[in-house]
Amino acid sequence: METYTTDNALAAMGFGKFQALVLVYAGMGWVAESMELMLLSFVGPLIREEWKISAQDESLLSSVVFLGMLIGACGWGFVSDKYGRRTGLLFSTLFTTGMGFISALSPNYLCLMALRFLVGIGVGGGHVFSSWFLEFVPAQNRGTWMIVFSFFWTLGTVLEASLAWVVISGLNWRWLLAFTAVPCFLLLPFFGITPESPRYLCAQNRMSDATLVLERISKTNQAALPPGILTYNRGIEVDQSAPTCEIDHLLPVREKECTDDNAMSSKSGSLAALRSLLSRNLRRSTLLLWFVFYANSFAYYGLVLLTSQLSDANRSCASGLRYVKSEQDASLYKDTFITSFAEIPGLLVSAVLVEWLGRKATMWCLLFTCCGFLGPLVFHQSEIWTTGLLFGARACAMGSFTVLCLYAPEVCIGFLRHAVNVFICDLFFHSMFSLIC
Repeated sequence: METYTTDNALAAMGFGKFQALVLVYAGMGWVAESMELMLLSFVGPLIREEWKISAQDESLLSSVVFLGMLIGACGWGFVSDKYGRRTGLLFSTLFTTGMGFISALSPNYLCLMALRFLVGIGVGGGHVFSSWFLEFVPAQNRGTWMIVFSFFWTLGTVLEASLAWVVISGLNWRWLLAFTAVPCFLLLPFFGITPESPRYLCAQNRMSDATLVLERISKTNQAALPPGILTYNRGIEVDQSAPTCEIDHLLPVREKECTDDNAMSSKSGSLAALRSLLSRNLRRSTLLLWFVFYANSFAYYGLVLLTSQLSDANRSCASGLRYVKSEQDASLYKDTFITSFAEIPGLLVSAVLVEWLGRKATMWCLLFTCCGFLGPLVFHQSEIWTTGLLFGARACAMGSFTVLCLYAPEVCIGFLRHAVNVFICDLFFHSMFSLIC
């Protein structure tokens, strides 16, 4: 009897209208996450000025968001593995939206800090959007579409900078918090038509449900499924160097045949992934990847926060005239808006270099170039030079981060059952080290 796997089906149907709709929905999730994190560049200085808090308290307001992401990344990862990608998407979106709107009503600093910590927990589920989207994409196209997907993050940074420029000039930071939560809220009305990942359904032995999703993709894309019945490929990718006796992964899986291995995987997906990543064969690669994620996170989020801090420092050196303060405020929004656009050329450059130089060479090239742009900022520079240097550094940091998101799953893909586990563990350390910023 002929059989086919989810990968076979997606490859046969190709990237079509169905995947484009999934891309838009998941991309909006990343827009919302990006906006919530970019918000930190604007809220801190405004809160410090209104409530007369110290510089340390202003920094703590950003740190608690990343601490919340650390907890949320693990929590939502467990939920998406155990109860489904759609469940993880729904509750993380509801949580982020609710806490975002409520934080706009904060009566004091401590209440705001607690609520933004809870927003961070919700934002920690953002990695489920990227994993969910990639599980609908044919394997041979995932690298390309991951770069396209990254443009939604850039869109979010530009939208937040634009929103802050308009809202703060006429209203206040409370309105900015409320408006920033709107994109996340807009995802909820369309949740009912979002499909569950066919890969997740296969992993749970829900073969008939997975077949229905694939048939829905086939109908939308107007492409035929491969002949035969759907089977479950227990490995994401076959290790060609393994002995032939180990390549026994294309066995048909019936809904009533739930193995002990599958049961254990569904109950402890995240912990099993972490154990696999720290096994003897993968420990060295895992620790190196975590360090690279640390360096990229530190550089990227440091640059996001550095823009407002440099503007604040320039403001403190200016005279006390009111029109000067207003001019410095406008300068902050303008500088952040310009540097946010730097991510677009950063993505394009990384897409070109990765084909010429490869993954690793592109990453170290972009990171060293980022250091080259940051070096002159140790000394006092004019506003134009400061903005230009931040623009170049931000472009390199975003490009390196995108290449890393492509490289990490390729390193681990032959050893882990579900690609989402890679993102869970990577984001765990990504959030932890971003906390240091």
